[in-house]
Amino acid sequence: MTEELIIAGFGGQGVLSMGKILAYAGIVQGKEVTWMPSYGPEMRGGTANVTVVLSGNRISSPIVQQYDSVIVLNQQSMDKFAPCVKRGGVLLYDPNGIPTPSQRTDIAIYTIDATQEAVKMGNAKVFNMIVLGAYLHIKPIVTIENVLKALQKSLPERAHQLIPINEQAIRLGGERMESGEWRVESGELQ
Repeated sequence: MTEELIIAGFGGQGVLSMGKILAYAGIVQGKEVTWMPSYGPEMRGGTANVTVVLSGNRISSPIVQQYDSVIVLNQQSMDKFAPCVKRGGVLLYDPNGIPTPSQRTDIAIYTIDATQEAVKMGNAKVFNMIVLGAYLHIKPIVTIENVLKALQKSLPERAHQLIPINEQAIRLGGERMESGEWRVESGELQ
C-alpha cells in the first residue's frame, strides 16, 4: 500500500516535524519513504508544507499532484490543498483559524479540535501530535510504537523529556477519533 500525504499550515505549527516523524516511523517499519518539505523564508508565521510518501514498493517520484490524505492547519492551506485530495481520500483539519472549510462531498472530511485539546493539556506545542494521533487512527500507515521510536530519532536528546507528553498527545488524538467526539463532515473513507 502507498500513502501520499501532504501536511500544510503556518511555520511554527509543527508541520515539518509531523512529516519527519511519519517518515522516520516509515523507515523503522521497513517502508520506502520520501519526505519533501517546502517553506518560505520566515521562521514562524510563513507557510510551510511537507509531502510524505510511504510505500511497500519503490517510490518513483516524490512529486505528487493528487494526495490520498491532506492535513491542513490554516485557511490558505485549505484553499490550496483541499482540491488536491483524490476522490475517496481524506481531508483532516482543525477548525481553529479555518472559517471556510471545503465543501467537497467526494472525500472524507474530518474536523478535529486539536487546538482545544492542546490547551486542555496545558501545552499548545503538542497540537501537532494530537493531529498526528487523529490521522493515524484514520489511516494507520505506521504503528504508534514506531512513531515513538521516530520521536526519539527526530527530537534532539536535550528534548527527550518531552517524549512522554508527545506520546500522551498522540494517543489522545487517536482516542478522540475512536470515541466519535470528532466527526466526518462529508464523504466516506474508501
